Amino acid sequence: MNRTFVIWGSIFGFLSVALGAFGAHALKAVLSPELLANFQTGVQYQMMHALGLIGVGLASLGLGQRRALTVAGWSMLIGIVIFSGSLYALSLSGVKMLGAITPIGGVAFLIGWLSLTAAAWKK
Repeated sequence: MNRTFVIWGSIFGFLSVALGAFGAHALKAVLSPELLANFQTGVQYQMMHALGLIGVGLASLGLGQRRALTVAGWSMLIGIVIFSGSLYALSLSGVKMLGAITPIGGVAFLIGWLSLTAAAWKK
């Protein structure tokens, strides 16, 4: 499982750099300041949790394969898709209802970090 999370973390890290550049250059003139800020928040959280995914993958090398690490990795991955994805969709479409699912991704992030803590604590 450690390779899976390192690979996905690297992919999401790459995409966050690309999306950040896209937002800074292509969207700055198109989106309102509020929608651009939402987009940038999605990029920031995607990058933070991409690094978290890589950390989960690397932690499994030292802590072994633990259920809590698996939960942490999948929670962060799902959180990126739902949290950041909904902010991107909201920003690009302007459909405010998309913001209603953003907190679900935030809860997934919280579960991920608590699971990582639990995995390390058990050592």
